[in-house]
Amino acid sequence: MKTPYNSSLSLLLLFLFSTSWVASGDTHEEFFQCLSLRPQNPTSISKVIYTAQNSSYSSILQFSIRNLRFTSLNTPKPLVIVTPLYEHQIQAVIYCSRKHGMQIRTRSGGHDYEGLSYVSEVPFVILDLINLRSITVNVENGTAWVQAGATIGELYYSIAEKSRTLGFPAGVCPTMGVGGHISGGGYGTLLRKYGLAADNVIDAHLIDVSGKILDRKSMGEDLFWAIRGGGGASFGVILSWKIKLVVVPPTVTAFTVPRMLEQNATKLIHRWQSVAHKFHEDLFIGIIISVDSNKDGKKTIQASFKSLFLGRVDRLLPLIQESFPELGLVREDCIEMSWIESILYFAGFPSGESLNVLLNRTALSTRYFKAKSDYVKELISENGLEGIWKMFYEDEAKAAGMILNPYGGRMNEISESALPFPHRAGYLYKIQHLVYWDEAGMEASERHISWIRKLYSYMAPFVSKFPRAAYINYRDLDIGINDKGNTSYAQSSIWGVKYFQNNFNRLVHVKTMVDPGNFFQNEQSIPPLSAW
Repeated sequence: MKTPYNSSLSLLLLFLFSTSWVASGDTHEEFFQCLSLRPQNPTSISKVIYTAQNSSYSSILQFSIRNLRFTSLNTPKPLVIVTPLYEHQIQAVIYCSRKHGMQIRTRSGGHDYEGLSYVSEVPFVILDLINLRSITVNVENGTAWVQAGATIGELYYSIAEKSRTLGFPAGVCPTMGVGGHISGGGYGTLLRKYGLAADNVIDAHLIDVSGKILDRKSMGEDLFWAIRGGGGASFGVILSWKIKLVVVPPTVTAFTVPRMLEQNATKLIHRWQSVAHKFHEDLFIGIIISVDSNKDGKKTIQASFKSLFLGRVDRLLPLIQESFPELGLVREDCIEMSWIESILYFAGFPSGESLNVLLNRTALSTRYFKAKSDYVKELISENGLEGIWKMFYEDEAKAAGMILNPYGGRMNEISESALPFPHRAGYLYKIQHLVYWDEAGMEASERHISWIRKLYSYMAPFVSKFPRAAYINYRDLDIGINDKGNTSYAQSSIWGVKYFQNNFNRLVHVKTMVDPGNFFQNEQSIPPLSAW
C-alpha cells in the first residue's frame, strides 16, 4: 500500500508539457560557481554540494534509492547533488539550473517507483530535501506543519509523541517522503474514514520557477488545488505542508486472515468485491494476494485479508458477521492496539517493536521491482480471478503480488473535481500489481517486467477503461511509451478534453500560469490512444 501514481488526468497534463531538455555546454563546475556567487551565505552552500569527485557522492546518491533497478552503472547519474539546509539554497539551485540548462530532480524519500526523483536522461541536479524535515504538531488546533523531506514514519511518530488520539490518513510505508506522497494524493488504512492525505491539507509552502516562496494565499487556489494530487514536482518545489490531523480512538482493532485457494479464497475475494466498499467507514479490509506453498509443498495462491477497524473487537465482530460472515473471522484473529501501533502492524514490523523504528529512513529493505496499478468499477468474475492465478504459477511470479484496497465511505462523498484526483464515487477498489526479484542484470529485469506487463494486459477487460485509470504515485513509465512515435499533441488533447474536461483545463491553466517555460518536469505521460 505504498503510496507513493494518481490519475490519468495528471499523466495527461505532464504529457502535454513534456519537451526534451537541451543541455548547454556548461559543466557542473560552472553550475557550482553560479551557486557560490549567489548573495546569501555562499560558504554554507558549498557544504551541501556533492559531485562525483566528492568521496560522499555515491553514499548520498544511494541512500534514498528504494528500487535496485536504478543502482546499476548504466543508470544516469546527477552532475550535482544538493542537500539544502535552508530555503535560500533551494532558490539558488533553481536559479542556477535555469541559467545553465540543468534539469532539477526533487527527492524527499526516494520512493518514486521509476526513480524519477533521482534519474534523468539529460544533465541534471538532484535537490535532495533530506535535511528539511522538521515537524511541528499543534494538538490544540489539530494541525501540523511538516517539511517535505520528512518521512511518513517521522510524521506519525511526531503526532504520537503529542497525542494517541490524533492521526493522519496517509500511507502505511513509513520510509516514504511526505513531499511526493501527498502531492500525488496519498492514502492508507484511514482512506474510507477520512479520504486522502491530500484531502486533509490546509496550506502549503512552495518555491516557484522564479524562486518565490508562496503559501496558499499568495499562490492562489488554483495552484493550491493542483499540487494536491496533480504531482507537486510539476509546479515547483514543495517545501512543507500544513495538514489537518484526524481523530482516532484510543483503541483500534487489526486482523490478518490468510486463506488459500483450497480454503475457498477465490469465492472469498469475489464476495469481498461486493461488500468491501459498503462496509461501515470505520472498517478497512484490504487483500494481499501472493504465491505460497500448501501443506504438500505445491504452489498455491494465498489471499491475506488485512484489516484496520477504528474501534474495539466487540463492535467489530457483529459488523463482520452481518456483512462478510463468509470470512469466518473469530475473536482470536483480532488484536486490539493503539492507532500508532497499527502503523507498525501494517508496515510489517514484529509485535513489540519500538516506535523508534519509524524514525529509521532505511528500516525497510530495498529490492528490484516493477509496479503497475488499476482501478475496478465492476466485479471481476471468478473465472477472471482464476486466470490471474494461472499467471501467478509462472516462475517470474515467485515474489509477485497484488494489493486490493477498498474504496467507498468518505471517498464516495468527495467530488471528483475537489482535487486533481478523480477516483472517487463509482470505484470499488484499487489494485497495485507488483513483482520483485533479487537477481541483478538486464536479463532478470526484462524477464520479470515482461511478466507484469503480461499480467497488466490480461487485466484490461476487468478494470476501468476509456480511460484505464492509474495512480500517479505508483509511477509506471510503460504508460506513455509510444513505440511508433506517431501520437500527437492534438490526439492526446482530444482524449483529455473528452474524459476530463474540467480538471484537464484547470491543470493546463495552472501549469501555463506558474511555469510557462516548462522548467519543472516529471517525465510522465499518457499512452497512445490505441492502447486504450
